[in-house]
Amino acid sequence: MDEKNNLPTHIAIIMDGNRTWAKKNNLDPRLGHKKGAETLENIVKYCNKIGIKYLTVYAFSTENWKRSKEEVGALMLLLKNYLDDFAKKADTDNIKIKMLGDREKLSASLLKSIDNAVKRTENNTGLTFNVAFNYGGRDEIVKAVRKIAENVKEGIIDVNDINEQLISNNLYTFGQPDPDLMIRTSGEIRTSNFLPWQLVYSEFYFTDKLWPDFTSQDLDKAIEEFNKRTRKFGGK
Repeated sequence: MDEKNNLPTHIAIIMDGNRTWAKKNNLDPRLGHKKGAETLENIVKYCNKIGIKYLTVYAFSTENWKRSKEEVGALMLLLKNYLDDFAKKADTDNIKIKMLGDREKLSASLLKSIDNAVKRTENNTGLTFNVAFNYGGRDEIVKAVRKIAENVKEGIIDVNDINEQLISNNLYTFGQPDPDLMIRTSGEIRTSNFLPWQLVYSEFYFTDKLWPDFTSQDLDKAIEEFNKRTRKFGGK
């Protein structure tokens, strides 16, 4: 893209529309997710190329377990294969991968792939790529509150020490800046329990494009729109 004067440091994306894309093309939903994974790989590489520092994508929510067993299984396998492939490319892409979400329901083989990808890329210095998988925003906050409550109970901190920074320090995104820009595809206009704490001052960009059809040019449009906005962070 040409205008890089105001690149967002951190972009968050709700990758919506895989199933709709598959239905539109008379395909199995699993093929929609596969095409969506290909789109994600292209967008990750493009973000790294243009200098985005952090990218967080909503890959699987805690509510997605309600979907059919076949679709959930396909998503788990897709993530495993994606991470295994990503780990092999890590050294050349210089991308650091992190996982945000609850590990409890995930299989041992998937957890092994996650841990391998995270470990393999932990020293990379390019884009930090956060994959929110089995993630729920309210669940993230509940877990943070529990950790803080335990520390108060054990006398490690005083209740008066609890502030916004302490809560941020106990979230999955600890040590990272909040997203500057949140993009959602497929025409839906809501955040769907995605990063509720972190998105409080983010700029939102909604597009009717289905995620499998989303391109680097579409990302450029979102960034160009971001460039036009004045961020006040609650000030006048």
